Amino acid sequence: MRILGVDPGTLVMGYGVLEEIGDQPRMVSCGVLTTTSTAPIAERLRELYLGLVDVIVRFCPDEIAIEDPFVARNARSALAIGRAQAIAMLAAASHNRPVATYPPAKVKQGVADYGRSDKGQVQRMVCIQLGLSRVPGPSDATDALAVALCHLREKQLSRLLAKSE
Repeated sequence: MRILGVDPGTLVMGYGVLEEIGDQPRMVSCGVLTTTSTAPIAERLRELYLGLVDVIVRFCPDEIAIEDPFVARNARSALAIGRAQAIAMLAAASHNRPVATYPPAKVKQGVADYGRSDKGQVQRMVCIQLGLSRVPGPSDATDALAVALCHLREKQLSRLLAKSE
């Protein structure tokens, strides 16, 4: 199974592609899609959409996992991230890929076993779980890998529960 994780943003959108080999995850690729802050929001969303479509076509993920916006800090920021999340959902739907969404605390819990882990802890756990010698950058790409890892763990748990029934 191949999973595309997305860390949505309207200036920088992180993506991470994992492949499950047996029960072990392997990083296939990660990176960021960037836009210019001076461009109108509609143009930035179009660029992100086209970039994400390119990632989907290039890596052929079976499923796509997207992080939900974190609303508590800044409502305006959450709205912008929500727009980017919608673009990611549209890109997935336009290629008939199932989508799962996860709140940030769930991603942290799934990767670092603590829903209030800081960014450094999550990055270290991504490296450990993927057998990487260094943190892949930029941080938005690592965050996207964490989203993909969270989704992979959820899928593995569902399979285990299905076997036990």
